[in-house]
Amino acid sequence: MAQTSLHNRHVALGAKMVDFSGWEMPLHYGSQLQEHHEVRRCCGLFDVSHMGIIDLLGEGGEDLLQRLLACDVARLPVVEPGDPVPGAYGLMLNDRGNVADDLILFRLKKGLFSLVVNASTRKKDLAWLRAHAPSFGVQVVLRQELAILALQGPKAPDSLEHALPSHLVEKVAALRPFQMLVEGGWRVARTGYTGEDGFELMFPAEWSERVWNGLLRGEMVSPVGLGARDTLRLEAGLNLYGTDMDEKHNPLESGVAWTIDWEPESRDFIGRAALKKWRYGGVDKKRVGLILQDKGVLRNQQKVLLGGKIMGEITSGGYSPTLGKGIALARVASHLEVGGGCQVEVRGRHLEARIVSLPFVKRGVSVWDGKEGSCSSPLTRESS
Repeated sequence: MAQTSLHNRHVALGAKMVDFSGWEMPLHYGSQLQEHHEVRRCCGLFDVSHMGIIDLLGEGGEDLLQRLLACDVARLPVVEPGDPVPGAYGLMLNDRGNVADDLILFRLKKGLFSLVVNASTRKKDLAWLRAHAPSFGVQVVLRQELAILALQGPKAPDSLEHALPSHLVEKVAALRPFQMLVEGGWRVARTGYTGEDGFELMFPAEWSERVWNGLLRGEMVSPVGLGARDTLRLEAGLNLYGTDMDEKHNPLESGVAWTIDWEPESRDFIGRAALKKWRYGGVDKKRVGLILQDKGVLRNQQKVLLGGKIMGEITSGGYSPTLGKGIALARVASHLEVGGGCQVEVRGRHLEARIVSLPFVKRGVSVWDGKEGSCSSPLTRESS
């Protein structure tokens, strides 16, 4: 298995290491539940260096991405050197209009775009990009020499001083969501996958231990593994590629239709023709949230029923530490209404669930029961 530049640090901290898309990654450092709460209430640090950073070099980069992505890349302006660069969340579709991958892209400067792609799909994405790039005169470069750390939680801005050069701290703290600062070997974006405020720091891998150790010196920063990352993103209603969206389902039935830019009409992105029938005719299935009303555990691929009839299935399910209940993302029949009830088949039993809009949790606050996290919680690094 591949290892990140921080592998030895994870082992030294007692992490449980697991195989994630061919990478040996930390699942947790002792308590997945506590790590989840620390991110919601204070700040967590994730090693996400298994994700791929792909740079596109050449004047044809915009035309290439206009063809390959469902979003309108022309909306990202070229900025003056030293100013924050704009970014966006986007989808690559296949010819059938289904989701080949989701990613974040940034226009770093004229003739240079950068994409951050999923670990599980980066080989496929590279091959796809390289197959189309020559026609647009674009060079595709996988930046394997860069590490990525995610600093997430309400105390993330206060923790930047422990890792960044002093002259960058104020600039990074002033970033808006989906902006990136590029300076002195650093790429720092105000993005993340937890539903909290936070930053993703990209930098040369040889700096990894120094940056990691510096951030953990912060009083409210704790190491967090991929287990809590999954429960955090589930509470935030964020899709996981491969479960909540994939090459068998289109963006409209996966809850990400908002990422499609239909204008201008002349932009012929891959998958557009196939999507037309769903754009005007609608889809049979839609994405919703479920909150379990009975005791039990919601898991992927469990059937969702109404009146004994199958209406769909759970795509991502688990326990919500913030709500204290089972929750799930599900793809169900379009006529099911938010606020209504349904049943989930769990080990032969039909358990009652409530259909809700997403997210379940926003900025540490449960949308459904009014609970709010605070840094007065006893869940600190000293108690982990």
